[in-house]
Amino acid sequence: MLKRIVQLFFILAGATLGFIFIPELIALFNLTGIPAWLTNPYAGGLIGAVLLFLATFWFADYIVNGMKLIEEAIVRAPVTDVLFGTLGLVFGLVVAFLIGIPLNSVAIPVISSVLPIFITFITFFLGYFGFQVGFKKRDELMSLFPASRAAAKDKKREDGETGSQSKDKILDTSVIIDGRIADICQTGFIEGTMVIPEFVLEELQHIADSSDVLKRNRGRRGLDILNKVQKELAVEVEIYEGDFEEIQEVDSKLVKLAKVRNGMVVTNDFNLNKVCDLQGVEVLNINDLANAVKPVVLPGEEMHVQVIKDGKEQNQGIAYLDDGTMIVVEGGRDYIGKTIEVVVTSVLQTSAGRMIFAKPKLMEKAL
Repeated sequence: MLKRIVQLFFILAGATLGFIFIPELIALFNLTGIPAWLTNPYAGGLIGAVLLFLATFWFADYIVNGMKLIEEAIVRAPVTDVLFGTLGLVFGLVVAFLIGIPLNSVAIPVISSVLPIFITFITFFLGYFGFQVGFKKRDELMSLFPASRAAAKDKKREDGETGSQSKDKILDTSVIIDGRIADICQTGFIEGTMVIPEFVLEELQHIADSSDVLKRNRGRRGLDILNKVQKELAVEVEIYEGDFEEIQEVDSKLVKLAKVRNGMVVTNDFNLNKVCDLQGVEVLNINDLANAVKPVVLPGEEMHVQVIKDGKEQNQGIAYLDDGTMIVVEGGRDYIGKTIEVVVTSVLQTSAGRMIFAKPKLMEKAL
């Protein structure tokens, strides 16, 4: 059907061009011996239609395939991308038309002969520029519409009458690979929509396709975690298909998306945590949550630990709690492989983790 439409278009175009130009070409080249009926515009239209119809047998398939590719790309694109891209294109073409009105009135011979090419270039440039602006700024433009703002306010009101807002949680690559986000979602401690940007999925896929075995296993684990969160858990998951082509780094794209969506970045990346703080973006650090739910240890408390290796400093021993917290035992090198009773001397708490410093209780008694 589409091929027939293309052929019909070229038949009409050929008839129009033949009607206008074939008689003029015959007169221009002063061809003799040409039957009189060929100089008739209608005969020229018929010849042009036949010629372009025959030409469609060579290039009609290429045109149809190209149109189908464009159609598939538009169908796959989100409706907001198509809508705002089209609005930007229309706005650019309108601006180009308004600029062309005074230029068309120029009567200088040399300049007026060049103006059509110049106006065509301006039309193409402004149309493309308008489309790109509408496409890339679609999220900011949506927030300008009163209906969108009202819908956002209604959603916030439904999420919590007491003023608590359930913001979108934007996941980064590290927290997906980590895997603990699935357990946290299962417990119900995180509210709102889990937003997984498409550029994060692409980075995760590149890791899963890596030639390095460790990276490949980490990437595949991340994909399994996403599959579990999306299909097995009772949380709302959204795949954000937009992109910020002017930004190269994935972390910077996450920060930009969090600003546009007024959401929160969920990560366990210490550096991304600091960048979000500097940019004024709210962030949920899984390591902070893990540290917050660990048992509180105060200086002076006693505990039984097994010293498993020596530390960096002289005479230090290293032990671990069941939750993975590292304990630095001063003078514990002599007790490697033994379970001893220690007394906590200090606790160091950071976003990167928690460290406990202790010394053997035997040394405490000796002092």
